[in-house]
Amino acid sequence: MKKIVLFFMASVLAFSLSLMSQTKKSQKVVKFVIHTDYGDMTGFLYNETPQHRDNFVKLVTQGFYNGALFHRVIPQFMIQGGDPDSKTAKPGQQLGAGDVGYTVPAEFNPAFIHKKGALSAARQGDNVNPKKASSGCQFYIVEGKTYPASSLPAKYTDDQKKVYETIGGTPFLDGGYTVYGEITQGLDVIDKIANVDRDQSDRPKKDLKMTIKLID
Repeated sequence: MKKIVLFFMASVLAFSLSLMSQTKKSQKVVKFVIHTDYGDMTGFLYNETPQHRDNFVKLVTQGFYNGALFHRVIPQFMIQGGDPDSKTAKPGQQLGAGDVGYTVPAEFNPAFIHKKGALSAARQGDNVNPKKASSGCQFYIVEGKTYPASSLPAKYTDDQKKVYETIGGTPFLDGGYTVYGEITQGLDVIDKIANVDRDQSDRPKKDLKMTIKLID
């Protein structure tokens, strides 16, 4: 059984690399690396979500994320960061309300699911944000957990069901939050960050800073 799972994980990675290769033929793929004390996470942005891609590139180029914290981490769910207020936050200060003064229109694409490693945009709740517009700066990276393929709705392709069954993710977020990229290397770093000691607001007790750079 382990061999099958490992084979499928390799297939998923090959599919992601194939997606990058296909996209490169028409448009350059933007790649990035997130540096943390727990290791690096390397990934790429989807050209099919151009507004989110361009906004992320702009902020990274400006150095906006450097020194910001992963301020909310929940095991088997996700790690969230990008709040500008986190750069100067005092110990125990509740975070998550900081922004850049604008939102990004939702760019939902059923091809991009909340699998483990998905880079997605945080946003305000439906009651004040019925169009599900994304935060202009805050994002989260999925850790999630595995789900039996039989428990997933028919809207998913067989390949997507296999991803959720073997790699894991958070399928209940699909269609509600924009997925605009994915981590391809450093998935273990997500696990390490998601499982650090945290307070009652899910903020890591020890500040967990990030630095994000674009790479070739």
